[in-house]
Amino acid sequence: MFTGLVSAIGTVVSIAGEGDLRRIAIRASYDPATIALGASIACAGPCLTAVSVEPAEGGCVFAVDAAAETLARTTVGSWVAGTRVNLERSLKIGDELGGHLVTGHVDGLAEIVERESVTADAWGASERFTLRAPSNLAKFIAEKGSVCLDGTSLTVNSVQDDLFSVLLIPHTLQVTTWGERRAGDRLNLEVDLIARYAARLSEARAG
Repeated sequence: MFTGLVSAIGTVVSIAGEGDLRRIAIRASYDPATIALGASIACAGPCLTAVSVEPAEGGCVFAVDAAAETLARTTVGSWVAGTRVNLERSLKIGDELGGHLVTGHVDGLAEIVERESVTADAWGASERFTLRAPSNLAKFIAEKGSVCLDGTSLTVNSVQDDLFSVLLIPHTLQVTTWGERRAGDRLNLEVDLIARYAARLSEARAG
């Protein structure tokens, strides 16, 4: 379980294998002594398992395996050496829940339709992103609700059909990969856990 609060940006250093299973090595600032084999790490949204970890300058290099489901549903299959990814360690009992409950189970891909500057001050400019959700997921996205995009917990500002918008403050743009995002980019989307189960319960009652 995660919160959608990014704790580091990792960089893909190598990808081995092809087809339905790939081993991906990621350089991060994490202390290698704190990552146990089998630990869950959200990598740009998907929850992946650390299968190896080695010390490296400035932190560590850890490896994860991505199988068919992950490659089919997320952007992981398009990663190459040099790709930067938002990282979050799994939530511990007693940790502050500053975002929202995130499982790391990506539902689909959202596409950025537009990026525009909204306000600018001494700390930088805030940016509004308008995105298109897959038609089967649009019903789970509500104004003032939560979404997780590329591992980042965000509040939905507006919704119109399959389009929705989120606002990124300067701090978030600086400490995540959002500063690099442009129209046409696709992002890993996880809808709100409560919305998903509420919809399922409603369907069961209707049936």
